[in-house]
Amino acid sequence: MKRLHSFILKSFLGPLAFTFFVCMFVLLMQFLWKYIDELVGKGLEWTVIAEFLFYVSATLVPMALPLSILLASIMTFGNMGENYELTAMKAAGISLQRIMQPLTTLAVLISISAFLFANYIMPVASLKTTALLVDIKNQKPELILKEGIFTNDLPNFSIKVDDINKETGMMYNLLIYDHRNKRGNTNVTIADSGTMITSPNNQNMTLTLYSGNMYQEVKEKSRRSKKHPSRRIKFQEYVTNVPLRSTELKRSDEDRYSKNYKMLNLKQLVHSEDSLRGKFQQEKNTLVKGLIANHFFKKDAKRIRKDSIRSKDLLKKTMNIDSLFKSAPITKQLTSVSSALSFARKARENVSRKEGALLSKQKWINKFTNEWHRKFTLPFACLIFFFIGAPLGAIIRKGGLGMPVIVSVLFFIFYYIISMTGERFAKELVLPPAIGMWISSLIILPLGIILTYKATTDSAVFNIENYINFFKKINPLKFFKKKNA
Repeated sequence: MKRLHSFILKSFLGPLAFTFFVCMFVLLMQFLWKYIDELVGKGLEWTVIAEFLFYVSATLVPMALPLSILLASIMTFGNMGENYELTAMKAAGISLQRIMQPLTTLAVLISISAFLFANYIMPVASLKTTALLVDIKNQKPELILKEGIFTNDLPNFSIKVDDINKETGMMYNLLIYDHRNKRGNTNVTIADSGTMITSPNNQNMTLTLYSGNMYQEVKEKSRRSKKHPSRRIKFQEYVTNVPLRSTELKRSDEDRYSKNYKMLNLKQLVHSEDSLRGKFQQEKNTLVKGLIANHFFKKDAKRIRKDSIRSKDLLKKTMNIDSLFKSAPITKQLTSVSSALSFARKARENVSRKEGALLSKQKWINKFTNEWHRKFTLPFACLIFFFIGAPLGAIIRKGGLGMPVIVSVLFFIFYYIISMTGERFAKELVLPPAIGMWISSLIILPLGIILTYKATTDSAVFNIENYINFFKKINPLKFFKKKNA
């Protein structure tokens, strides 16, 4: 049995590693396609890009791991079924459960590892990814001159070039606004041609202009003078050094993102959620007390005299509001109704104004609850997908990357759509967080049980003739013929 278990494990680990890296590559390319504009042209070093991709890859594991387990399970048992290895094992008296035993143990270990990864590594990876992505977005782009438009990437310069010779680097018909004196467009240069050469340390750039004119406004000593003197300088060659922006990425403080729900583990999520719920309940209680004090029970401003025996007697009696209202004159009745309507409108406006703020806070609290459940849905999904893939591969008996890929992708899309829908409903307070986050797993769990049972009993799940014969047996035309006879 040890050799058999070793054979099964080797047959599973190869496809698992291959499909995992393929899934990671596809998801990483999708992420890069989404944020390619933020990365290109920033002059980032390869170490920064490699670090960023490493952190991003860690955040994509929860999506790639269940799919790779499903695909590897179908491929492994599909290959063994196609090569009649499963048939030989069953003929030797080995049941499917016993064949799946070593892989079941491995799936449980992978699920436990996935939980530890989601609880301890994922928050750190999400924090690093978010902080580094924000820093990259804030990074100034490199100087890239485009023909026919102004470029402001060079510090204190605005440059427009009509034509650029890509072979020699010579630029033609330059219009340059020099803002180094911080006085606006007071220094304008027009040149027929020019070149830009960056220093080896990328700290400075030598700008050489040929055959042009420089127009400058001269700053006057007296502010009251209404004259605006200027000068024109004609040159055949003009050379100036321009300091470049630092290409080194400026790292921001990661602590400002550490309170986000994606950057917390289970213990931190519980602590943060309890704090938020306490503040939320306190704000609700304050709102209720304010409504009761200011809008429902209005106190009379007139003070009751202490020596009024009649007033004390009235306070001791229980008064009927309806009879007191009917006994009042019609004018006072109308005034009371008008005042009551005014108080009710103010209360409604106050509640409507506070309702939106309380609803937003409740949605924010639900995100912490959803993240808490997500730590457990990932390992559970890995386990379920194994019990779907293994029996499904034994049933279809097709290996390779053909049928297994199609079936795996269809199952994963079905699971992903339900998962995203349930999570969205949980965020929008349509469903409780526990139901919204677990609904996808609860839906596909019976499917795994059914497939495991069918594979164990060698039932022909994909035999179309069985379904056709079943529907022929329940033909409604035969039922009506027997009833009429």
